[in-house]
Amino acid sequence: MHRQPLLNLLRRHHPADAGEQAMTAATLAFVEQHPDCFERSLLIGHVTGSAWILSPDRQQVLLIHHRKLDRWLQPGGHADGDPDVAAVALREAQEETGLTSVRLVDEGTIFDVDIHPIPARGEVPGHLHYDIRFLLEADPEEAFGFSEEIKNIQWLPVKSVNTYTDSESIQRMVRKKVKN
Repeated sequence: MHRQPLLNLLRRHHPADAGEQAMTAATLAFVEQHPDCFERSLLIGHVTGSAWILSPDRQQVLLIHHRKLDRWLQPGGHADGDPDVAAVALREAQEETGLTSVRLVDEGTIFDVDIHPIPARGEVPGHLHYDIRFLLEADPEEAFGFSEEIKNIQWLPVKSVNTYTDSESIQRMVRKKVKN
């Protein structure tokens, strides 16, 4: 079953708090219930993959300012049928930032799980993203590329992320202790 690798990752994941635990349980149920969970054509929601990108010394995090959502976020996007959500996170990180040095830190481990609403836009109704997040690392000295989806890209000191966003899901990732 193409969903089994993700289900295994979700079952091994150790949520940071009760909120993430509830979202992990809901994501497990969603993936079990919907064989087409990786397709954006599933209009109630779908699985997405995101990248929490840190510098090798873990002192900086890379955030993007998303053009359509007008918010600072971690890179990520739709699986578009790909059940390898870690590969989705890596691909989206590369596409949205232009970085070639970006790499998965631990492919077999989910860093964070979040469910968030996406507002209706044109013909696409409001829906949920069941976001599976992976820890990535990149060289903060490498130049960024260009993406139509992104208004801005910045390396930020991890301790100052709250000046760019008050998103609880991002704050939760900041609070997670990441070892070198």
